[in-house]
Amino acid sequence: MLDSVIRTMEQYGPSEAIVFHDTVHTYDDLLGLVAEWREFLDAHDVVPGEVVTLEGRYSPDACAGLLALIERGAIIVPLTDLPAAKRTEFLEVAQVEVSLFPADQGPRRAHRTGVRAGHELYDGLRDAARPGLVLFSSGTTGRSKASVLDFTKVLSRYADGGRPRRILSFLSLDHIGGVNTLLHTLCHGGTVVTVPERTPDAVFSAIAQHRVDVLPTTPTFLNMVLISGAAERFDTSALGLITYGTEPMPLRTLRRLAQTLPGVRMKQTYGLSELGILPTKSRGDETLWVKLGGAGFDYRIVDDILWIKSDMAMLGYLNAEAPFDEEGYFNTQDVVEQDGEWVRILGRRSEIINVGGEKVYPSEVESVLLELPEVAEVTVSGRPSPVTGMVVRAVLQPAVPCDEAELARRARAHCAERLEAFKVPALIEVSARQQHSERFKKMRSPA
Repeated sequence: MLDSVIRTMEQYGPSEAIVFHDTVHTYDDLLGLVAEWREFLDAHDVVPGEVVTLEGRYSPDACAGLLALIERGAIIVPLTDLPAAKRTEFLEVAQVEVSLFPADQGPRRAHRTGVRAGHELYDGLRDAARPGLVLFSSGTTGRSKASVLDFTKVLSRYADGGRPRRILSFLSLDHIGGVNTLLHTLCHGGTVVTVPERTPDAVFSAIAQHRVDVLPTTPTFLNMVLISGAAERFDTSALGLITYGTEPMPLRTLRRLAQTLPGVRMKQTYGLSELGILPTKSRGDETLWVKLGGAGFDYRIVDDILWIKSDMAMLGYLNAEAPFDEEGYFNTQDVVEQDGEWVRILGRRSEIINVGGEKVYPSEVESVLLELPEVAEVTVSGRPSPVTGMVVRAVLQPAVPCDEAELARRARAHCAERLEAFKVPALIEVSARQQHSERFKKMRSPA
């Protein structure tokens, strides 16, 4: 399967493949790096079926290394810069045999760990002579789970044709969205545009300078864009599509985006490391209803929970039981509403707050609180209560310095006007601390 990707890339030789630190790298340049990686892997005796990390930034050399490792038939564990303790945990869980470091801030390096990986999921990939992909969940509400995917199945999704796009690489290669951005773009002769830091100004400066027409990102980051005013300070005339996913989108944020960027189409995506990125169709730019599924995917809803069947589904977890049913449907734990063929994702079941038998969805309360101009970011979760079982707790990040007590009073009063009484936060805290992970996904304690 990768042979066809390489042949496709060869057709686009002098075209722009990756823009890294404002420097253009063509498809010919990228293929030259792949050739160098082949020699490097030979020199360090990296063989098919070995479990290897690929650690570093979303650089041309890292992208070329990924392609060479797929071609080699390795089992790849992409990692970004991590705290030492977290990196040690990931290496132990994945049973990493070789650590590879692209030539981002020095020469390429390889380090053998002395481990021999013997997990049964790896044995299956080796027996089938297929490359593998190990992705760790963000672990914002618990221990990170390690999904093992068959990379041949992942690649099969990019066989169909499509027009070349200039796409900003918001998510890194350690996330299914980052892998999807790279492979989708290269298979269609497009250009991946990277940014040195994921701030609203850096992202929208790159959009203006490099004529980016697709921005895949998260609702949390898009709310930061609105607060910063970056979309109004930079030229967005090339931008035609914003895709958002990984967490529920506050309706207020979506409507403000439609007003701020009236010529840009908004598309909700849905994907999990365990399943890949599903084809979706949004009902409109100012609605959260979406149509799921397409070739290779199917879904059903059982007791308001979304179950998905995917041709490219993971083989399983390295460190947890996999929630597949007997027919191969995966329990996403996402609670949904249904309107005919349209679905609205309300949030993870573990995040729903049960107040005296009434269900509260954090995203609904967050959307109301974001109507206050003084609020830059908000996270809603549940806290135990001896009376109602749970109460709603909201942590507000102010947009500007303020009287914290007065902001909390105004927030509670605003919610009382807009929400049913059981949804109004009983606990409101004002804090300047960051409320999202490095993947710009809200960090929320389970209810």
